[in-house]
Amino acid sequence: MPPTGAGQDHVTRTLAHYRTLTIDTLLADVPTGGPRYLYDLVAEYPRRWGKGLRAALCLAACRAFGGTPAVGLNAAVTVELFHNAFLIHDDIQDQSEQRRGARTLHGEYGVGVALNVGNMTNLLALQRLAANRQALGSQVSWRLFEETQLMLRHSVEGQAIEVGWIRDNVCDLDADDYYRMCLKKTSWYTCIYPCRTGILVATGRPDAVDVLDRYGWYLGAAFQIQDDALNLVGDYARYGKEIAGDLWEGKRTLILIDFLRRCTGQERERLVSFLGRTRAERTASEVRWLHRRLLAYHCVESARCSARELAAAARAEGERALGPAADTEDGRFLLDLTDYVVERSR
Repeated sequence: MPPTGAGQDHVTRTLAHYRTLTIDTLLADVPTGGPRYLYDLVAEYPRRWGKGLRAALCLAACRAFGGTPAVGLNAAVTVELFHNAFLIHDDIQDQSEQRRGARTLHGEYGVGVALNVGNMTNLLALQRLAANRQALGSQVSWRLFEETQLMLRHSVEGQAIEVGWIRDNVCDLDADDYYRMCLKKTSWYTCIYPCRTGILVATGRPDAVDVLDRYGWYLGAAFQIQDDALNLVGDYARYGKEIAGDLWEGKRTLILIDFLRRCTGQERERLVSFLGRTRAERTASEVRWLHRRLLAYHCVESARCSARELAAAARAEGERALGPAADTEDGRFLLDLTDYVVERSR
């Protein structure tokens, strides 16, 4: 059954609890001192508000499969560090202006500083991975490295697909193209990797890590589509990023792909021309025109319907994979997340 309001309150409380646990541990381990514009800025994004979804997935999967928060915490911090490094570098690639309600790191301190901080954040994540050898043993520690390598490869390939579409002004895309990109760019590092690492540290069984893969794939896609929708119709005060930023960046979201499929020939010609220019060459009036057309064609609501279908599929896969653990506190959290990701406002 879909979660009630109480179920969503449970999701919000659990996210906040696991985020606090993870971020406090992360910040306590960031070196102090050193050169300017490095360690103090590593802590910049984690200190801003955030959902903590990835760390919560890791810790909840760990507990649902018999582990404890203490066993899963190192993996959760690793996930969160990689996530923040991705944010820093993605913001540079996308030329984004806002992140979590404030200026992006590169907007405030310059590209050179931000790149360096992102690199250090990745290094700290690798150090966290290395620390698992003493706590979990060589076999599990090495498998965590392999899982991380797989996640990073999928994520970078997904990013390459997306930036390639923008660079080459690719406009003949369909929903399947979007979902393939989304699986690599979003689902792997947002949902699948956190779940796999949580299960691995809980069970010590490499053969069991994939049981939540389908759940994570569908959940990640639903999450990304809702993110795309919020970028167009969200409340900035809650969303924390610039509204219509995806249009300025020329991102091929499911919403934009739907419009390209259904618009008139004249509208398509205008859009292709718009997408063929750089962000700096695009104008506010063009972005407003495109924004209005996407709403007029109900492309946002159509995408949200797809997100809700994916969320329902994620819930069904989660129930199947969790079995009796679906009735535990963390099992219920994992299942109730499926509604949260498509109903959230930030």
